Amino acid sequence: MTAIVDRIEDNNIAVLEINGGEKFLDVPLSELPEGTSQGDVLTHTASGWQRDAAATNKRSLEILSLFNKLFKRD
Repeated sequence: MTAIVDRIEDNNIAVLEINGGEKFLDVPLSELPEGTSQGDVLTHTASGWQRDAAATNKRSLEILSLFNKLFKRD
């Protein structure tokens, strides 16, 4: 399962977006990799949640590109 960290509430609960916002899941921050932050892409495996750095970076660049197009920046 792949999820995106939508937000962190009360410094201890991460709200994860599943299936493009179709579903949300509250997960204790203590169950996620150290340093997890809003916007991170996570994958759940048999060993628990793992941060997908490549997917997180790709997503960040896509969002930045959309932002720049919206405000017509180069």
